[in-house]
Amino acid sequence: MTNLLTRSFWSNLSNSDLAIDLGTASVLVHTRQAGRIVIYEPSIVALNTRTHEVEAVGDEAKQLMGRTPQGVQTIRPMKDGMIYEVDAAEKMLAAFIKRARPKRSFARTRIVVSVPPRAHQVARRAMKQVCYDAKAGEVFLVDQTMVAAMGAGLATNEKRGCMIVDVGGGTTDVAVISFNGKVFADSITIAGDEMDEAILNYIREKYNVLISEVAAEEVKWGLGSAYPSDKVRTMTISGRDQFEGLPKTLTLNDGEIREAMAEPVNAIVELVRKALQETPPQLAADLIDRGICLTGGGSKIQGLDIRLSKETHLPCYRAENPETAVVRGTAMLLEDIPFLRRIQVMD
Repeated sequence: MTNLLTRSFWSNLSNSDLAIDLGTASVLVHTRQAGRIVIYEPSIVALNTRTHEVEAVGDEAKQLMGRTPQGVQTIRPMKDGMIYEVDAAEKMLAAFIKRARPKRSFARTRIVVSVPPRAHQVARRAMKQVCYDAKAGEVFLVDQTMVAAMGAGLATNEKRGCMIVDVGGGTTDVAVISFNGKVFADSITIAGDEMDEAILNYIREKYNVLISEVAAEEVKWGLGSAYPSDKVRTMTISGRDQFEGLPKTLTLNDGEIREAMAEPVNAIVELVRKALQETPPQLAADLIDRGICLTGGGSKIQGLDIRLSKETHLPCYRAENPETAVVRGTAMLLEDIPFLRRIQVMD
């Protein structure tokens, strides 16, 4: 009976563990208790400017963007995959952790958070401190590309090389992995957000129409592409004429949005080419069979896999549910704490 109570005690402790992908565009939280992702919402928080209290987070906060009443401000506290507004990030994360934690848990939560490879020491410490301020008991930071590869099902523990390209909201990270270590890794602060911004600028310059960030994101998913397709797609959006100040409706097609997104897409292609040029020949040969695996929400841009395959002459494919690969890989580490301690990113 005593052993049963002891097992139950430690089970309650471990069940409160959380794996978090604290991204520029979205926050994903996986709980060990549920064994699944319980939160997948935008990285946005709405704060009361007088009391500094949280009015809304995630989906609810995104619905307020561009519609906030006086006294309320919507903030995206993450930029380029790292914390940009510390106070807002702390409040947002605390709200998500409170929602995700088991209701009857009496343990201080163990949290594993993925961080971009380019995260500097100050950024890593800020990320950790935000988690501790949100009442975490123990915090681990892990490399985003490594856990993305694990979540995508790549055999990272083998001596043969594998390549992962993780296209998020704020960064694109590339790594060649062998034997649980990175042989090559690089990152650029060009990803989904820069695609949105490129669309905003294109529409403003070509049509003299101002559209919202939310509308630009809708255009990206509705018409965005990295490689031409046989079918022409169109989409109608509304904005404001920047000279007359009046509402205006436009009909756009996929060809012009592909043109708008050309610069950020080209930068991602060049990063992958650089990775291949700097990969040791023996591991590069492994990629002929294994190909390039794409993860991250930005990898879902139509034709990106085809474009990279054409440019590199290697097979290129998206992981299953690429937008959740990072948090799924992070959650896997909660099942092997000794391995987690061994590969964690230190301050």
